[in-house]
Amino acid sequence: MKPKAVFNWSSGKDSALALYKILQEDRYEVTSLLTSINEEYQRISMHGVHIDLLQKQANSIGIPLIKMEIPKEPSMEQYREIMSNTMMEIKSRGISHSVFGDIFLEDLRQYREEQLKSIGIEAVFPLWKQNTVDLIHEFLDLGFKTIVTCVNETYLDKSFAGRIIDRDFIRDLPPNVDPCGENGEFHTFTFDGPLFSVPIPFEIGKTVKKTYPKPKSETSDKEEDYVFWFCDLISK
Repeated sequence: MKPKAVFNWSSGKDSALALYKILQEDRYEVTSLLTSINEEYQRISMHGVHIDLLQKQANSIGIPLIKMEIPKEPSMEQYREIMSNTMMEIKSRGISHSVFGDIFLEDLRQYREEQLKSIGIEAVFPLWKQNTVDLIHEFLDLGFKTIVTCVNETYLDKSFAGRIIDRDFIRDLPPNVDPCGENGEFHTFTFDGPLFSVPIPFEIGKTVKKTYPKPKSETSDKEEDYVFWFCDLISK
C-alpha cells in the first residue's frame, strides 16, 4: 500500500510540475490539495487568484481541495497555530507525507521540515535542487500553460503581469530573475496541461498595484514598502 500524501498547491507552475512528477512516480497516493487562502479576500495568498478558479483547477485535476484560511495579516504565532491544527487534522486521515514544489530555498525547506516533523509528517520535494532553466523548459515542453498573476516590482515591472509564460517571456527576463521565480520575483496561475481534464476558462481583468510594509532595517528607522503588481483573473 502506498503512503498517503497531501499536496501543497499554490495554483502556479512549480506546483503543477511537482504534482505532475509525483503522480508520474506513483510512490504516493495524493489524497488532497492544500491551499492557503486569504480569509478576507478569498484569494490565494500572494498569487491573488480567486477561489473560484482554484476550485476549477481542483475539479479538472480530480483531486479534492482543502482550503486553509489565513487572516489578512497574521502573526507568526497565528500562522503556526492554523497550520499545525490543519496538519493535525490531515494526519488524522492517515496522511503521512506532505509534498511541496520548492526548488532551492534552503531556509524554507528547513522550516517546513521542522514544523511537519513535530506533527509526525514527512516533507517531500520532487523538484529539489533541479536546474530552474531546465525546469521551466520542461514545463513548457510537457504542454503546460500558465499566466503571471503577480510580480514583485523589485525585480520586474508592471508589463510582466498578465503575460503567458513562453520562450519569449523567458528571454525577456532580466539576468537577476530566476526563470521559475523561485526568489518570489513572480507568481503564476496554471490553466492547462497534462494534469487537467479540461482547460480552466478565465478572462484577464485589471492589473492593480499593492504595497506592503517592509520591516525597519538595522541602519534606518524609515519603513519602505514592498510593491507588487497583481493581474486579476476573472472566472468564466
